[in-house]
Amino acid sequence: MSKENQPKSLTDAPKSVQLAVDLIQLLEENNIDTETAIAALQITLEDFKRKQQTTD
Repeated sequence: MSKENQPKSLTDAPKSVQLAVDLIQLLEENNIDTETAIAALQITLEDFKRKQQTTD
C-alpha cells in the first residue's frame, strides 16, 4: 500500500482495523498471555464463522 492510500489516523481506518486495535489493547492491558489470547481468538473466529454461515 502506498503512503497516499494509508489512513491518516485510526478513525480513518476500516472498522475491522479499529476493532483489531481495540482487541489488542484489551488483551495487552489485561496482561493476557499470547497462547491464551490466540486460543480465545480462534474460538471467537470459529463462532462468528458459524453465525455467518447460518445467516447466509
